[in-house]
Amino acid sequence: MADLVNVQVCYATAACEIFRDVSVEVGSTIEQAIAKSGVLEDFPGIDLAVQPVGIFGKKKALDTVVRELDRIEIYRALVADPKDSRRRRAHKKAAEAQE
Repeated sequence: MADLVNVQVCYATAACEIFRDVSVEVGSTIEQAIAKSGVLEDFPGIDLAVQPVGIFGKKKALDTVVRELDRIEIYRALVADPKDSRRRRAHKKAAEAQE
C-alpha cells in the first residue's frame, strides 16, 4: 500500500465555505489533491488556469508537491479594488466629520 499524506482543500464563496479532508499519495501535487477532493465537480465555475492557489495563505504553483497537513486554498478574484474601497471609506469619514 502506498504511503498517504492528509491535506485539506478549502474554497469559499460569498455564500459558503468548503473544507475537504483528502488523503493523497506521497508526491502528489496541489492540482491532484484538488481534483481528488471533488471541489471542481461541486463548483464548476472554478478555473485553475486562472484562479491562483496556495498553501496556508502563500501562493503556490499547481505542480507544488503537498506535504502532511497542508491546507490547500483556492482563491477567488477580489470583488472590489482595495484602493477604491479605502478611498470611499476615507471620503465617507471626511464627510461625516464635516457634519
